[in-house]
Amino acid sequence: MSQSDNSFEPNVIDDEMLQKAVEEQWPEDIRKLAKAEGINFKDVMELQLSFRNILQIDNLWQFEYLTKLQLDNNIIEKIEALESLVHLVWLDLSFNNIEVIEGLDTLVKLQDLSLYNNRISKIEHMDTLQELQIFSIGKNNLTALENVVYLRRFKNLHTLNLTGNPLCDEEQYMLFVVAHLPDLVYLDFKLVSDTTREVAISNYHYLTDLLEHEEAQALAQLEEKQAQQKELEYHKRLDEIHHASSHDTAESMRAEYNEDILQLSETLMTLEMQMVDQLEELIKEFERNIAVIASTFTENVKGMMTQCRDLENRHHEKLLEISISALEKSLKDELNEELPDDVREFLGDKNTIVNMVNKSHKIHLLKISMRECDILLNMYRWEASVKEKALQNEIDRNRNRVKEIFQYIDDLQEQLDNTQIPELTE
Repeated sequence: MSQSDNSFEPNVIDDEMLQKAVEEQWPEDIRKLAKAEGINFKDVMELQLSFRNILQIDNLWQFEYLTKLQLDNNIIEKIEALESLVHLVWLDLSFNNIEVIEGLDTLVKLQDLSLYNNRISKIEHMDTLQELQIFSIGKNNLTALENVVYLRRFKNLHTLNLTGNPLCDEEQYMLFVVAHLPDLVYLDFKLVSDTTREVAISNYHYLTDLLEHEEAQALAQLEEKQAQQKELEYHKRLDEIHHASSHDTAESMRAEYNEDILQLSETLMTLEMQMVDQLEELIKEFERNIAVIASTFTENVKGMMTQCRDLENRHHEKLLEISISALEKSLKDELNEELPDDVREFLGDKNTIVNMVNKSHKIHLLKISMRECDILLNMYRWEASVKEKALQNEIDRNRNRVKEIFQYIDDLQEQLDNTQIPELTE
């Protein structure tokens, strides 16, 4: 037993325990009135069952409108029997012996979930909790950072606690989590700083970009599958109209299915708008990453060109020094080797030497600057082209998708209009 005293026998959740728990959380005057008139569990919105040595969750179906449930500090081994609590917003299962996340499918309104201090080794089976905002799963047996990737599906998640899990010992733990959950505000009871977020995104953009692409593809496939299912159902309905038992029934069915077509059209357009919003965020993120790449490249080019200028300046100084030294030796006839006449003529005038060396230096610096400008200009053009192409591709995709939806709806409407219905009979 993880939290309760081993000397106590495990308890079950029965009506007596529930009655007592409800009474304990009410003021004394209300408690007396409730005892006299009886407690209707359907009216209870909050229930605390902490520190009661509960082994198994049961008998909660009566709390139809419960919004807050505390089952912390018990010996619960399995999440179960919560199916009827569809209005639950806050659930605390911390300090128990739970090994697997399960049994939460119907809790679609859940916003705050605590599984702190259990025996869980994998984050899973939470797909329906799309309203989840706060999730505490610290002090469990999570070892792989990949568990964090699962949490990307919760778009409203802003507070996460993972502290005390083995995965927290990974060197890049914080950056990995923040990179994969960019909307996270608090991690392990600490505010995520803008600096941490920027470093995390920069370090892991190659992974998150791929994930975002895969998620967009998965969403598109899901939409297509749903549309195909709708189409199958629609054709089945057309067949029902055709074989209706009477004209009035067929007309009624036709009107009903015509309304379904309108709703389908609205649904498809809504899904497309959601896709546009998601892809817009992806494009913005893509543009930010491209800008980082371009900026890094630009800084590297500028750094290399600065080094080139430094080398040219040192070369110029050395060449000037050698030339003047050679001039002085030539005037003293101390050169140890025979020089061509034109070189000797060149060495005969110090001003000529200085001017020529300086002119060569300026030409070299100009070439370096021109090369730098060419490289940076090409980079700017590439950056603009990549961003423009990504945006244009999305515009084209959206335009084609809207056309497909309109065409699809027109085809369905035409099929409905052309469906024969039984003639009126005398």
